[in-house]
Amino acid sequence: MIDIGFIGLGTMGRPMASHLLAAGHRVLLHDVAPVAPELIAAGGVACKSSKEVAEKADAVIIMVPDTPHVEAVLFSKDGVAAGISKGKIVVDMSSISPLATKEFAKKINARDADYLDAPVSGGEVGAKAASLTIMVGGPEKAFNAMKPLFEKMGKNITLVGGNGDGQTTKVANQIIVALTIAAVGEALLFASKAGADPALVRQALMGGFASSRILEVHGERMVKRNFEPGFRIELHQKDLNLALEGARALGLSLPNTAMTQQLFNSCAAHGGKAWDHSAMVRALEMMANHEIGSA
Repeated sequence: MIDIGFIGLGTMGRPMASHLLAAGHRVLLHDVAPVAPELIAAGGVACKSSKEVAEKADAVIIMVPDTPHVEAVLFSKDGVAAGISKGKIVVDMSSISPLATKEFAKKINARDADYLDAPVSGGEVGAKAASLTIMVGGPEKAFNAMKPLFEKMGKNITLVGGNGDGQTTKVANQIIVALTIAAVGEALLFASKAGADPALVRQALMGGFASSRILEVHGERMVKRNFEPGFRIELHQKDLNLALEGARALGLSLPNTAMTQQLFNSCAAHGGKAWDHSAMVRALEMMANHEIGSA
């Protein structure tokens, strides 16, 4: 059973690392904050640096917020690259730039180590339930070596192509999620403003072609006014920035993605960066001067 390094033990990383510990792996842990006591109690080993994690582990998993954080974890003075050696595997499960990912992979490959980009979908709920969707880019041999570990953290695990393709898939996922949140928000807002009960409208729509996981979960959040974060607006803004930057580089127009980003920007301007991304509906409500569920 291989030793696993895990760097980044926040909302997502902590439960993901706990599943690996529960499976019996020796897990080397590092974070900018002190390692959670429950991970140490479960057998986790705290390390002083990313370099130390890479030196001691057979494979290193990274789960941090954004591209600059991954770059720092990998290539700072005491980063993973300083401790990695031939035959080891680096797995970035963060959601970051596909273009930067390709460059990071080349640098790690130059040290005779493999690199996988393996971003996830499912949020905190999926991380805790070990039901994450994992989208992987990189060499098939490294994917096959890591798949048993991915199966401890997720259910739908797909090798979609080479390095960068996992991140590209995650960006595509975030486009779909954002646009669907906007559609659900507009539909329930329309129903509420017209005098219908949005909770019953949502219930009826769940039995038809409009049914979706977003309507089920985030539609309920909109009706019940529960915007405690499962996935923060500021993180979805970051992901849509990646989509729009990539679109510019590719010469594409993504008009609906740009529109939903403006709705997120409106929420952030009203102090909502830390709201759940389902709270995008609040921007629509402000424009309508009507709140879903209000009389």
